[in-house]
This record gives sequence, C-alpha cells and structure tokens, in this order.
Amino acid sequence: MTEQEKYCSRFGKIAVDNGFLVADQLQQALREQVNDNLAERPHRVIGAICFEHGWMTPAQIEETLNLLFKKSNANQGLVES
Repeated sequence: MTEQEKYCSRFGKIAVDNGFLVADQLQQALREQVNDNLAERPHRVIGAICFEHGWMTPAQIEETLNLLFKKSNANQGLVES
C-alpha cells in the first residue's frame, strides 16, 4: 500500500469531521477517484478533487493534512514504543 492510498480515506474523514466537506461531497470525490483509476487516468488525491470542485480551499486542505500527519505520527509513536 502506498502512502497516498494509506491516507486517502482518512483525509476525507478528517475533512468531514472538521466541517470542510459534507459526506455527499466526500462520496462524490471518492467515486471520481475510483472512476479515474478504473479508466486508467492519472490518480488524483481527494484534496485535489475537492479543490477542483471548489469544496475546499488550499488552507482547509493544508489544515486537514496537518491533522492527518499529526494523527499518523501519534499512532506510529504508539506502535513503535
């Protein structure tokens, strides 16, 4: 599993939990991502899809990524201890 695949669903969950997206927008973004992959088009990350639709600003994407990586780093610390 690539880092990108590992973080995709979590990015969306964090964005919804923080009010940056609604569940319907996330579901549409995930469908578009899967459709791109099935059609062998270039892979787009959820944040890029949401930005293209105007659902998230660059600042919201950055905040979501910061929260995602903080959570990931905290979980890695627990596993490595």
